[in-house]
Parts: sequence; C-alpha cells; structure tokens
Amino acid sequence: MNNLVKRFAKDESGATAIEYGLIAAGISVAIIAVVNSLGTSLKNTFSNVSSQLGK
Repeated sequence: MNNLVKRFAKDESGATAIEYGLIAAGISVAIIAVVNSLGTSLKNTFSNVSSQLGK
C-alpha cells in the first residue's frame, strides 16, 4: 500500500495533460480575439468599399 501511494505521488502524467489543456485554451482565446478584431476591421472596409461603389 505504501508503494502504491509513492507511485501515485510521483506520477506526473495528469499534470502534463492539464498543462497542455491550459496552453490550448490560451491559444484559443488569442485566436478568437484576433479573429474578432479582424472581422470588425474587414466589415468596416467592405462597407466603405460598398458605399464608394454605390456613388
């Protein structure tokens, strides 16, 4: 039983999975922020072009 507890304490595979999950979440948030800002910018650009073509 004591050996089992020592092996459980030394096992770091779960911690690695959590770290990869946090990294993936951080990258996802960054991508969403960039896409939102580019989307707004592109919408304004296309609206401007559309209004210039309509004149």
